[in-house]
Amino acid sequence: MPAGGRGEVRILRHTSTLLRDNPLGDPCERDLYCYLPPGYDASQERYPVIYWLSGFTGTGRMMFNFDPWVESLDRRLDRLIAAGSMPPCLCVLPDCLTRLGGSQYLDSSATGRYESYIIQEIVPFVDERLRTKAGREHRGVTGKSSGGYGAMRLAMRHPDVFGAFGTHAGDAYFAYCYLPDFPKFTAGVEKAGGVEAFLHSFEAMPKKTKEALEVLNILAMAACYSPNPARPLGIDLPVAIPSGEIRADVWKRWEANDPVHMAREYAEALRSMKTIFVDAGLRDEWNLHFGARIFCSRLDEIGARYIHEEFDDTHLGIAYRYDRSFTELARCLT
Repeated sequence: MPAGGRGEVRILRHTSTLLRDNPLGDPCERDLYCYLPPGYDASQERYPVIYWLSGFTGTGRMMFNFDPWVESLDRRLDRLIAAGSMPPCLCVLPDCLTRLGGSQYLDSSATGRYESYIIQEIVPFVDERLRTKAGREHRGVTGKSSGGYGAMRLAMRHPDVFGAFGTHAGDAYFAYCYLPDFPKFTAGVEKAGGVEAFLHSFEAMPKKTKEALEVLNILAMAACYSPNPARPLGIDLPVAIPSGEIRADVWKRWEANDPVHMAREYAEALRSMKTIFVDAGLRDEWNLHFGARIFCSRLDEIGARYIHEEFDDTHLGIAYRYDRSFTELARCLT
C-alpha cells in the first residue's frame, strides 16, 4: 500500500437517549467505530456510507482486531479501494451488544430500542459528524449472521433510510435455523433451574461452552422476538419447560419477524432497493443457505432484483466473503 493509501479508524463517542434505562442495564454510552477512506482529511469530498452489523455476541470493534490470518475491516476496505474494486466510502459499525449477546437490531421491551437507536440516533449522528452523502441513495447496510438479519429487517422496514443491503448467512427461515436448537434450550434451562438461574450461571462461567452458547442464543432470540414484561426476564419462551412442547402462539410471534415471512409485506421496499446481495455457505450449520434460497424465492415472487451466491463453506470463518457485499453496495451507492 503506498504512503497515504490507508484509511483511518475513527472512534466517535455517542450517548443514547433511547437506550438509557434499558431493561438489561446495558450501557447507553457507546463507542461508534467508523472507517474513513484514504484521503478523507485532505479533501472536502462527501462519501456514501455502508453500515456494518455484527453477528450474535459480536461488536464493531472486533472487526478491527489484529489476526494474522484474517484481514481486519480497515485493511480489507483499503485493499478493495486501492484495487479499484469499490469506490471510497465510509463504513460505520454500531454497537448493539446486550447482556444476552445481541439485540437482533430491533426494538424489544426485554432488551431495548435498538432499531430506533440506529435509525433515529446513529444515522443522524453520523450524518452530522462525518462528511456523508446523506440520503437513502447513498446509504446501505450489510452484516453477517444476526447482522445479516438486521440488515434485511432494517432495510425492509426503513427504505427511506437505506437504499441497498447485503446479508451474509443472515438469520432467515426460522423453522430451520432455530427450531433444531429448541430441545437443547429446553434441557439447558431445566438443568439450570429456570431462565434466570441459567443466565446467572452462564455469566459466572470462566469459559463459555458451545452448549451454553446454544442455550443463550435461543434465550436472546426469545428476548427479541417474544418479549413479555410479565414473565421472568420479560420474555415469553417459545417452548414449555420442562416438556419442550413448542408454544404455537409464541412461535407465531417469532415467525412474524422472519425475513422470509416479512418479504411479502415489505414488497414495495424490497423492490425499491438499488442492490440486494445475499449469500451463504453450502454447509452452514444453521441451515442458513436454505433460508437464503427461500428468501430469494420471495424476492422472485415480488419482482425484486437481487444477487444470490453460494459457496462451499460453513457458517464460521467466512470473512473473506465480505468483499462481495462491500463492493456491490459501494458501487451502487456512490
